[in-house]
Amino acid sequence: MLLQLTISNFAIVSFLELDLRPGMTSITGETGAGKSIAIDALALALGERADADSVRPGADKADISARFRIDKLPRVKTWLSEQELDEQGECILRRTLSREGRSRGYINGTPVPLSQLKALGALLINIHGQHAHQALQKSDYQRGLLDAYAGHHRLMEQVSRQYQQWRQLSNERKQLQSEQAQWQAQRQLLEYQVAELDELALAEDEFPTLEAEHKRLANGAELLNDCQLALNVLADSEETNALQLLRQGLKVLIELNQMDNRLGPVQEMIESSLIQLEEGHGELSRYLDRLELDPERLHEVEARLGKVMELARKHHVQPVALHDFHQEIKVRLAEMDHNDSRLQELDDEVEQSKALFLQAAERLSQSRQRYAQSLNQQITQSLHQLSMEHGRLEITVTADNGAGYSPLGIDRVEFLVSTNPGQPMSPLAKVASGGELSRISLAIQVITAQKVETPTLIFDEVDVGVSGPTAAVVGKLLRQLGDSTQVLVITHLPQVAGNGHQHYFVSKDSADNDTQTRMQELDEQSRLQELARLLGGNKITSNTLANARELLVS
Repeated sequence: MLLQLTISNFAIVSFLELDLRPGMTSITGETGAGKSIAIDALALALGERADADSVRPGADKADISARFRIDKLPRVKTWLSEQELDEQGECILRRTLSREGRSRGYINGTPVPLSQLKALGALLINIHGQHAHQALQKSDYQRGLLDAYAGHHRLMEQVSRQYQQWRQLSNERKQLQSEQAQWQAQRQLLEYQVAELDELALAEDEFPTLEAEHKRLANGAELLNDCQLALNVLADSEETNALQLLRQGLKVLIELNQMDNRLGPVQEMIESSLIQLEEGHGELSRYLDRLELDPERLHEVEARLGKVMELARKHHVQPVALHDFHQEIKVRLAEMDHNDSRLQELDDEVEQSKALFLQAAERLSQSRQRYAQSLNQQITQSLHQLSMEHGRLEITVTADNGAGYSPLGIDRVEFLVSTNPGQPMSPLAKVASGGELSRISLAIQVITAQKVETPTLIFDEVDVGVSGPTAAVVGKLLRQLGDSTQVLVITHLPQVAGNGHQHYFVSKDSADNDTQTRMQELDEQSRLQELARLLGGNKITSNTLANARELLVS
């Protein structure tokens, strides 16, 4: 329930603070006084689009706060908990708008995006505008009214979820089908390339190994000759060799070390070098023993290297990268095979998903038809009370064709009406006059509002086009609605205003080139004066006061 609305520097309002109570609150005032300004400001606090021109001239920013009691609103408390926003039985929505057009929103003091203000606002307040009867002529709006009346939230969530899953699978299948056409030409090339590279069967890191082996085999004769030369220099020459010379030098050092022991480290180094030289000579000898000239193996290696180089050029890659290229195109080919299999699976999944969507949509459709019958009777009865004795309304729910499937289901909802005896049922927009359309809209809004879960309902001059006894019925309907929920009614009809549990008067004061809108709560005597003014204009007589007293519902 809306407890308090505070407005600063909005439009022609300098400062306004309204303390609101349960029941029906009537809001009246002279034409142009700004009766709807409070509603416009409240809409901003609920996340509606802002206009920098809404800031009061001369002020830096507008500031609107709305305080709600939510201790009996589980949906609101759950939403706040899910968004990790604190709540302690009350909730404050705040919106600021700067002269430069910058806008900020807050929930319980925490900055939030406007989308969150709007989402929470939809759970707190339902505003019925004076132009709602124009929207009433649209099929989507009619369907929305029926669903709101029936409380189809969960059914619609199921339908929407199944629809989105079906469309997602359908889009995946469509994408794969589109890609499959492109794959056909690529597949043949990839299959040929993979087969060719499979035949080569180049192992990972094989190319560097082949290069090293080829280098060794191609230089076999030179390796034999030079290794033998190195062995001769090291130890095998009978005339002079390094091992012989090193031994002679070591012998001299041993003798010198006996004369001067400071040469001991040098002796040790030479001895170590002698050992290493002998080991090196042994390793080189063994290498030479194993080294063989193998022209046949050289031919095999050259042939394989040639094949690798040929395929590398063919596929525009470096020879060392040919193995990785082979693995990549094998993966691509496997993906194509997988997608073919996935496409076959999707055919079944799409059909199953569509069937689940249609099942959920059918349940929603059947529920819509049941509630449409109930709503038909109530609205028709309300039309009779609103001086449309022969008026009849019929809500049709028909399954649309496949092109009409949507997250909202499979139905086309249409409001048909007959306003005169013998007149066939026809679409609302083609039959009703402006006044009739206004009364039909009012009847629908009042009845559907009783089923809407929002705790506060606002009717902004929805009684336009009605008067006299009809207006009295409208007032009684709104007061009856106020007995179970909070209702704010902006009206120009005394028959409606007199039914309020409380009454606010809107006035506009102009002085010193400054204009301000004010709202004040009226006591019983002031209410009588205001109802008399609505009845007879500025000239209030005892007769108009007496009439006003009859209209005032205590």
